[in-house]
Amino acid sequence: MAASEYSLRRALVEKQSSIESQGNAVRALKASNAVKADVDEAIEKLNALKLEKSSIEKQLQAAVSGNPDGSVNKEAFRQAVVNTLERRLFFIPSFKIYRGVAGLYDYGPPGCAVKSNVLAFWRQHFVLEENMLEVDCPCVTPEVVLKASGHVDKFTDLMVKDEKTGTCYRADHLLKDFCNEKIQKDLSISAEKAAELKHVLAVLDDLSAEELGAKIKEYGITAPDTKNPLSDPYPFNLMFQTSIGPSGLSPGYMRPETAQGIFVNFKDLYYYNGNKLPFAAAQIGQAFRNEISPRQGLLRVREFTLAEIEHFVDPEDKSHPKYSEVADLEFLMFPREQQVSGQSAKKIRLGEAVSKGIVNNETLGYFIGRVYLFLIHLGIDKDRLRFRQHLANEMAHYAADCWDAEIESSYGWIECVGIADRSAYDLRAHTDKSGVPLVAHEKFSEPKEVEKLVIAPVKKELGLSFKGNQKKVVEALEAMNEKEALDMKSSLETKGEVEFYVCTLGENVTIKKSMVSISKEKKKEHQRTFTPSVIEPSFGIGRIIYCLYEHSFYMRSSKAGDEQQNVFRFPPLVAPIKCTVFPLVQNQQYEDVAKIISKSLTAAGISHKIDITGTSIGKRYARTDELGVPFAITVDSTSSVTIRERDSKDQIRVNVEEAASVVKSVTDGHTTWADAWANFPHHSSGSVED
Repeated sequence: MAASEYSLRRALVEKQSSIESQGNAVRALKASNAVKADVDEAIEKLNALKLEKSSIEKQLQAAVSGNPDGSVNKEAFRQAVVNTLERRLFFIPSFKIYRGVAGLYDYGPPGCAVKSNVLAFWRQHFVLEENMLEVDCPCVTPEVVLKASGHVDKFTDLMVKDEKTGTCYRADHLLKDFCNEKIQKDLSISAEKAAELKHVLAVLDDLSAEELGAKIKEYGITAPDTKNPLSDPYPFNLMFQTSIGPSGLSPGYMRPETAQGIFVNFKDLYYYNGNKLPFAAAQIGQAFRNEISPRQGLLRVREFTLAEIEHFVDPEDKSHPKYSEVADLEFLMFPREQQVSGQSAKKIRLGEAVSKGIVNNETLGYFIGRVYLFLIHLGIDKDRLRFRQHLANEMAHYAADCWDAEIESSYGWIECVGIADRSAYDLRAHTDKSGVPLVAHEKFSEPKEVEKLVIAPVKKELGLSFKGNQKKVVEALEAMNEKEALDMKSSLETKGEVEFYVCTLGENVTIKKSMVSISKEKKKEHQRTFTPSVIEPSFGIGRIIYCLYEHSFYMRSSKAGDEQQNVFRFPPLVAPIKCTVFPLVQNQQYEDVAKIISKSLTAAGISHKIDITGTSIGKRYARTDELGVPFAITVDSTSSVTIRERDSKDQIRVNVEEAASVVKSVTDGHTTWADAWANFPHHSSGSVED
C-alpha cells in the first residue's frame, strides 16, 4: 500500500477516536450543567475535529481513486463516452430488439470505419514493414489441435453459481470487486485491513479454487443481484464447443485465439520462406470465448477480433537486425521487481531495459518498441500507456519473458496487447501430438563434431512408480535444459535419487537412478536441427479501439457557452470519415461546387460526407466533431472554400481545385495542419459556429 494512503487511513482512525472522545466530553459537560462558555468551546473543538476528519476523508478518497484533484468522475466520464458511442452508432448491443445478449456487440458505420482503419494501419505497420506472411485460417478448430495446445484441459476460469437462481459469476471477479469496493469506498476500514485486501488483489491469479472459495466465505460475498449464497468455485472451460459434420463424431471448438492456425502451418510457411529463419506469420480474425459474466462493454466480450503475430526465431540467436531503430525509445515500463516492491511504473529507455536483462532479448524488445509506436500513432496517450512485465505467478512454465501493453481507461489499466517469448513450447506440443516434426535446419559449411545431450527416460520404471502420471513425468524429464540434466545426473550418481519438480503436476516427485539415463555423445553432423522459439505479439483490437475512444473524447463549450459539445480527437489515420463538405447555405451554385469537391475527394480515396441540409453550419460542425471528423470544407463561394480543423476550429481559405489535394496531403501524413496553416490565408469564422 502506498505510504500516503496508509498514513491517511491511520490518521482517519485516530481522528475518529478523537471525535468520539470529544463527543463524550461535550455530553459530560452538558450533564454536569457546566457554564455555557465551556460547553460552546467544547462543541467548537468537536466541530473542528469533524472538519479535519472530512478533509482527511477527501484526501484518502483521492488517493485510492488515483484522482488527486478530484476533477474527473470516472463513471460519469465513461457514461458520457458510451452514450455518445451508442447514440452515434459506433457500436450497439447485438440483437437489441430481443433485449440483447451479454458480451456481444455490433459495430455501426463509424465503428466499422474506425476498426477498418486500425486494421489497415496494423497491416502497414507490421505485415508490410516486416515482410510478414499473412494467413487466414478457419474459426472452427478440431478438438485434437486444441488438445495439443492445452486449451481443452486448461483454458478455464473458476465459476460460482447463485445457489437459488443458478446464475453464474466468475469467482475471481466477485472477489476483486469486493476488495476494490472496500478499498475505494469504505474509508472506515483500518490501514491493516486495506493492506490485507490489496495483498489479496496482488495474489488473486495465484489462488486455487479452494483458496478462492475460502476468501469468498470469509468476506461474506454473496450473489450481486440477489444476495443469495454462492456455490464453491469450480472450473469452466471458456471455449464454445461444436461438432464438425452431421455425425457428431468429430468434436471441435470455435477458436479461442488465432495463433494455433499459424503453428500447425509452420512447416509449409517455413518452406514458403525458403527454409530460412527468422520469419513472422500474421493473422487477423475472430476469436471466441464463452465468458462467464461479460462486462465492461467492448473490453470483455464473447466474440472479438484478434491480430496476432508469430515470429519464429533461432533460440540460440534472438538478436534483431532492426533493433537499433527502437533502442532509444523511452516509455513507461513496469518490471516485475517494481511491482513486487510496491513501486510505480517509470520511464525506461528500451535499450537499457534489454542490456540490463529486464527484457529478455533483442527480438522481444524490438516488438515491444514497435507495439509502442503503433499505439501512439493510433492516438493512444503515451502517458497512459505502460508495458507491464508478467509476474512469476502469471507466466507459463515454458515462457522466457512476457510483457503486456496496458492502457489506462476509466476501468483502470487494461491489457490490450500481450508480447511474449513463448520459447519452443507450441511447435513441440504440435510435433508430439501430430507426429509431424515442426523444426528448422541450419546447414554447416563443414561437418561438425558435436556433443549431444541424450535424456532417455526408462518408461517401464516410471510407469510402475507414477502410473497415470507417467507421461507428464517423461515430458518434464525430456524438457530439461543441459544444466538441469547434468545436475540431475550428478545427484543420481552420488545419492541414487533426486527430488524433481514436475510443473504439469505442480509437485515434486522422486526420480531414481533406474528411471532415467542421462549422457553426452559425440557425433558428426552436417546440419543442426532445432525447434524454433516464438515471439508472439497478440493484439485485442476491440480493447485498443475502446481505449482509443476514451483517450480521444473530450467536451467543450459551444460558442454561446450554453451547452457542452462532445468531440472525438481522432488522428486522421483512424478517423471514420476524414472530411465533410458543407454548402454554407442552401444555394444551387454552392451545392454544385460541393458535388465537384466530393468527386475530387472520392477520386483521391478520401472518405467523406456531403451535407446539403439547411441546418445551421454551427450545428453541422458540432455533429461531425462528435464523429471525430478532422476536417470540414465549407463552400461559401464558387471560386474558393474554407477548410476547418476540428480541434482548433481554425480555418484556411483555398481554391476549389486545391481543396481535395490539401485534405489528402494532411490526412495521409505527408504534411501537417501546421504546414497548411502556414501556407494558406486564414479565415475568420465570425459567428458562423454559434
